[in-house]
Amino acid sequence: MMTNAQSTSAPAAGHGNRWLTAVASLAVGAAFLALWFWLLPQWLGLRVEMAGAARWRWLAAVPSVLGFAVALRCIWDFGWTGHGTPVPVAPPQRLVVVGFYRYVRNPMYVGFASGWIGLWVILGHADPVAIAAIAAVAFGVHLFVVFYEEPTLRKKFGADYEAYCRNARRWWPRVRGWDKPQ
Repeated sequence: MMTNAQSTSAPAAGHGNRWLTAVASLAVGAAFLALWFWLLPQWLGLRVEMAGAARWRWLAAVPSVLGFAVALRCIWDFGWTGHGTPVPVAPPQRLVVVGFYRYVRNPMYVGFASGWIGLWVILGHADPVAIAAIAAVAFGVHLFVVFYEEPTLRKKFGADYEAYCRNARRWWPRVRGWDKPQ
C-alpha cells in the first residue's frame, strides 16, 4: 500500500533492469562474503585446527551454512524485489518485505550472525580480544540500524515502513511470516 508520492519516486523497472540490479546486489554480496570468509578470519587469527579438535564442532556447520544462505537470499531480494543493493550508496528503491524479510526486519544481519557463530564454533579458540571485538561490531551494527537505517527507511517509505515495523521485529523472527496488505 504505497502512497502516490512514494510510488512515483520508485522507477518502474523492466525485467532487464531487474536482472541488472539483482546481479549487482549479488556482486556486492560476494564482496561481503569474501570479507567475512577470507579477510576477517585471517585478521582475527582464526584457523581450523583438526588435531585434537572435537568432532561435534562440525555440527556448527549447519547453522553456519543456513545463516549465510539466509544472507545470500536477502542480498538477492534486495536486487530482484528492491531494485538495489545492500550498500547505502545504491539502496533498494522498493521496500523489501518478501522472503525472510516477512519474518524479521534484519534477516541479513541475523543470517550473518548465525553464520559467524557457527563458523566460530568450527574454528574454535575463543580469544577474549576477538570476542570483545565481535561484541563491539555487533553493538555498532545495532547502532547503525537504529540511528541510520531505520530513520532512512522511515523517511523513504513512510507509512509502509511504519506498518512493517509494527508487524516484524528488528532482531527476533516471527513464527509466521507477515504478509503486507495489498
